[in-house]
Amino acid sequence: MNIDFELYRIFYVVANNGNITKASEELNISQPAISKSIKNLEEQLGGTLFIRTKRGVILTEEGKEFYNYIKRAIEYINSAENKFTDLINLESGTIRIGIGTTLTRQFLLPYLEEFHKLYPKIDIQIHTDYTNDLWPKLRNGLIDIIILNLNERSYGDDIEVTKCRKINDCFVVSDKYLDLTKKELSLKELNNYPLIIQAKGANTREFLDNFARDNGVVLKPNIELASYSLVVDFTKIGLGIGYATKEYLKDDLENNRLYELNIKEKIPSRYIGIATSKNHEPSFSTKKLIEIITKK
Repeated sequence: MNIDFELYRIFYVVANNGNITKASEELNISQPAISKSIKNLEEQLGGTLFIRTKRGVILTEEGKEFYNYIKRAIEYINSAENKFTDLINLESGTIRIGIGTTLTRQFLLPYLEEFHKLYPKIDIQIHTDYTNDLWPKLRNGLIDIIILNLNERSYGDDIEVTKCRKINDCFVVSDKYLDLTKKELSLKELNNYPLIIQAKGANTREFLDNFARDNGVVLKPNIELASYSLVVDFTKIGLGIGYATKEYLKDDLENNRLYELNIKEKIPSRYIGIATSKNHEPSFSTKKLIEIITKK
């Protein structure tokens, strides 16, 4: 049965008022138009909804039962409209972000601070994991975006990627290996020294392995760590040559806690990016966060 929703709405208002005149005033519709609408609804339903009296209208027994269902439906619709208004005005909602711990600390935090000041009622959920483990969650709608270090590869036709910030990687050492900073080292020569690199599964490790492979080298790290911050910490105490992102090491490099090596093969720049699923429309709050991140 395909009945115009407007007929249900008119029925609901008439039933609430028990009077067509009052319903006419509330709906800003003429009384004859309301009477005609009720008649059309009764004809389509195949039964009588109201008993007409001198004082107004009274629901029939069938009309009372029908009203109970319509009342709940109208209330649900009104709640949905109110919720939608809250969401587009960013008065409520949740953003679920997939991201690694390093990018959370080194990249995302200032944007979250700005976003929270503007929209304090939006909940933010952070899902930290290797990027490869986050893709199924994004595709299944369990998270809204992934913030990641981009590699030069396809992420799939169902994924949209937006570049945000260019970053540059480098090999660094503590003063224990200060003599190496006076040389130009090839990637192959790096295998002669203890290497400290993130473990396989991290985007940074994938990028480095691909870069080395393109130059005919397979790097053989002595220490592999899940945490980027531990790579930096292990390098600072002199355990070997670390691979890190220059932009995140600015203070350490300027204050001589770490020193950049001169590598013969130029390491290409890469980007931090935001990935969204084309199969799931981002919420208003998610779009606003992306706007804040990408505007700078």
